[in-house]
Amino acid sequence: QVQLVESGGGLVQAGGSLRLSCAASGRYAMGWFRQAPGKEREFVAAISRLGGNSNYADSVKGRFTISRDNAKNTVWLLMNSLKPEDTAVYYCAARTGIGSSAYYYPNEYDYWGQGTQITVSS
Repeated sequence: QVQLVESGGGLVQAGGSLRLSCAASGRYAMGWFRQAPGKEREFVAAISRLGGNSNYADSVKGRFTISRDNAKNTVWLLMNSLKPEDTAVYYCAARTGIGSSAYYYPNEYDYWGQGTQITVSS
């Protein structure tokens, strides 16, 4: 069973920064998704199993950075220049297998974290 433990959520003012972390029980392709109230879950960023490929939603390109430390089986999402529209519950997700892609769709992932709330005040 894959375990994912997220941390780093909270309240921040617009223009501020936060870093989310997701500790996994093994080495997997990882993604971050978010879901705001009344909206569907949406893709934020993804990184391949070995870290060679990454992918970002257009809405966060240039502001968010996904990275990983494979020795620690941990993935981070550094979020800069936060906007009120970034407010959501953020979920990390893991895809098992040995593919080398950064996966975009929620149904490409096998396991999900518990979610962490990010609130950006204006």
